Order: sequence, then C-alpha cells, then structure tokens
Amino acid sequence: MVRFSQCDPAGIVYFADYFDIANGIIEDWFPASLGLRYHEFIGPRRTGLGFASARCDFVRSCKMGDELTFALLIESIGRSSIRLLMYAYRNLEPVLGMSLVIATTSMLENISIPIPDDLRAALEAYEEKCRYEYV
Repeated sequence: MVRFSQCDPAGIVYFADYFDIANGIIEDWFPASLGLRYHEFIGPRRTGLGFASARCDFVRSCKMGDELTFALLIESIGRSSIRLLMYAYRNLEPVLGMSLVIATTSMLENISIPIPDDLRAALEAYEEKCRYEYV
C-alpha cells in the first residue's frame, strides 16, 4: 500500500521513493522466494547488494492508499551482477516498470566480487521456476 510518507505535495508517489520501495521488495524477495536472508549478506557476510544501474518507466501515477502488486523477474545473472525486471500493477493495470542491476561487492574491500554460490543457486532456481510458471 502506498503510504503518506511516500507522496509529494501533489499527492502522488515521489519518484525517488520508488527506488526505496524497490529495495524493500528485493529485501522481502530474498527470504520469500530465494530462501536466503538479505540482512545476513549485508551484515555478517559483508556482501554488498547495491544498485549499479536503475531505470524506471512511470506508466501511471499512484497516490496514498493505492494497493500495488509487484512482479520481480530475473533478466540475467552475470559474474558479479544480477539484472532484474520489476513491474508494479494497480488492479492489474501497469503503473511502473523498472530495470535494476544489483552488483555483488565486498563491503570490506569495496570491490566487486563473484555472486556467492548459495545466492547464485537460489537465483537460478527462481529463474527456472518463473520460466515454467509464467511461460
């Protein structure tokens, strides 16, 4: 649900808040769909999962109280990056499309690192599941 704090003085979602929402969707996606805990990567494992690239197409404006449904798909899995597609719908009507690239980094050395094996396996399983469920 779109919250008051996410809206600008015009009463619609402030564009920058969509990136915060997207990060929240990804944090929830880790345990719900990948079976991994996002905060363990950032915390104890010190593996960064930051946006290296983000593109957003605003199809329709949204306002406080709108209930949005998000779909998250994997476009590709690289050596040290994950390219995601995220779509938002209000009553089955498209309102937002995002292309996001997440880079895996060492938070200790501040350099890119290969996607950890457990994350890669979970991503590949999710990608395969989506292929069969949505084709």
